[in-house]
Amino acid sequence: MRHLITGTLLALATTVAVADPDYRTLHMEIDIDKPAAEVWAKVGGYCDIAKWFNNLDCRIVAGDGGVGTVRALLHGTIVEILVGKTDLSYGYTQPAKAGTFYNLYHGFMEAKPSGSKKSKIVYTLIYDVADKPDEAAKQADLTQRRALFEAGLKRMKQLAEQ
Repeated sequence: MRHLITGTLLALATTVAVADPDYRTLHMEIDIDKPAAEVWAKVGGYCDIAKWFNNLDCRIVAGDGGVGTVRALLHGTIVEILVGKTDLSYGYTQPAKAGTFYNLYHGFMEAKPSGSKKSKIVYTLIYDVADKPDEAAKQADLTQRRALFEAGLKRMKQLAEQ
């Protein structure tokens, strides 16, 4: 499973140059039988992605956990910068790389209260799929990415409800 996740993330991070953007959004959420603060304490750390993507390599390479903190995934293959943070959420982006297609990739994750002892994790991704050759390839990319992150949401639910 770890190799599948690693391969998928690498494939999704590799692109070519394209002129006209085609931004797409994936909105995902999962209900959790715990209060939002408890959920966030278990899965909301910036490198907690390692827990919910089955021990994915994650290191903080710059910053103190606040806005501007940089994490490196897959031994530095993917770099993500924390661009927004609250007590129960964070947003991040992937920087442009010289000589490669820039897909403006942004992610946002939030533990959102939905009752006194319940919450949900909301995860939203936005990125440009203009590098894909046709609509079928764009939909395949969206489907693959959604499956990957929905598996992560299910794992977050397991971890949070323990």
